[in-house]
This record gives sequence, structure tokens and C-alpha cells, in this order.
Amino acid sequence: MTKTLYVGNLPWKIRSEQLQEIASEFGEVLGARVILEKSTGRSRGYGFIEVRDEDVEKFMTGLNGKEVEGRELVVSEARERNG
Repeated sequence: MTKTLYVGNLPWKIRSEQLQEIASEFGEVLGARVILEKSTGRSRGYGFIEVRDEDVEKFMTGLNGKEVEGRELVVSEARERNG
């Protein structure tokens, strides 16, 4: 099984590939995406990574508070989307 983790407070210029690279320091990343503003194509400052259930704690501990380009990342389990 996989879990999706929310990664917030991303630097604006980070893209999905870079998020995957940053997160892969803590284990295998099954998927990564940075959410972009539809009208401008700019990052909205957050994204998601998919990891194996057994690796969740390792990623949350390693990434939460990690400084990337002067910003401290905020990591939590993603919530289900409603609607």
C-alpha cells in the first residue's frame, strides 16, 4: 500500500522533479507533484509525495522542518479530497 504526504512551504521555484529529488534522500519516492496555479503556471507552494506505508514515518521525520532554500518544509499525511 502507499500513502500520500502533503509537503508545504515549498520554495516557489521548486518543481515536481526537484521535490522527488529532495524527498528521495529519505527513501524511495513512488511519485511527486508540485501543485501549480492554473492561470500562471507558478507553484502554489505545496505538493504531494507518494511513499510506501512502511516508509511514512521516515519521510515525515526527515522532511518535516527540513530547510530548502531558506524555507522550512511542513509535512503531514494528506487528507482525502471532498468533491
